[in-house]
Amino acid sequence: MAESEVDSAPLVVARAAGKRFADGTLALQSIELSIQRQEFVTIVGPSGCGKSTFLRLVAGLTEASAGTLTVADVAPVVARRASNDMAFVFQDPNLLPWRTVERNVSLPLELANRNSEVRSEHVNTALQMVGLEEFRRSFPSQLSGGMRMRVSIARALVTQPRLLLMDEPFGALDEISRLRLNEEISELWRRDQWTGLFVTHNVAEAVYLSQRVLVMSARPGRLVADIAVPFPYPRLPSLRTDVRFNEIVEQVALTLHQTRA
Repeated sequence: MAESEVDSAPLVVARAAGKRFADGTLALQSIELSIQRQEFVTIVGPSGCGKSTFLRLVAGLTEASAGTLTVADVAPVVARRASNDMAFVFQDPNLLPWRTVERNVSLPLELANRNSEVRSEHVNTALQMVGLEEFRRSFPSQLSGGMRMRVSIARALVTQPRLLLMDEPFGALDEISRLRLNEEISELWRRDQWTGLFVTHNVAEAVYLSQRVLVMSARPGRLVADIAVPFPYPRLPSLRTDVRFNEIVEQVALTLHQTRA
């Protein structure tokens, strides 16, 4: 396949993908989805609908039990092991307790054998992004839960990934930090053009960040709506007061409400 064809092909493709756990629980059913390269897509849905399970399928941390799901035309686990271009931030920060903030963030670069100068530059940038420069020599046990999550976000961003998977990474943050990180993530995506797949319960956050908002039904999770978000980037804080922005927020919220009916 020519390079131009590769660039234009969807990065993530699900065809009738489903997930049934060993205890018989059907978490996901008949997921049909394509995510283009350099696209930012957010999934919202009721609690327990399978949003996080789908993210784990894309990350190659679990396998579909029905249908197919590919990343760059291969199984997700193969895509994840083949390169360092995939990074993820899940609800649990999963930090190494014996490493400082700085060394936790540096770990992916160390594993990739990046030199110390590059590591230092990228770690500094990532820590500035999440507002933890002053805590670089602190250990996870010395941080609040929200701060530990911000370290996890910085650790993912430090690799400058092509595919970034995020499972409610801002849920533990105060509102001011959350809004600021929304703006930073949005600007990072605009600048570096990685592909983003984001999960949140916050409808306004979903609309602010994304080009598309996917709405998932109650379990077993199915995609019931694909709502385009037409606003150009960069997205400024003032967008949140725009009438059209709030109309789309209401559209997503109404669709969510209907999934519970």
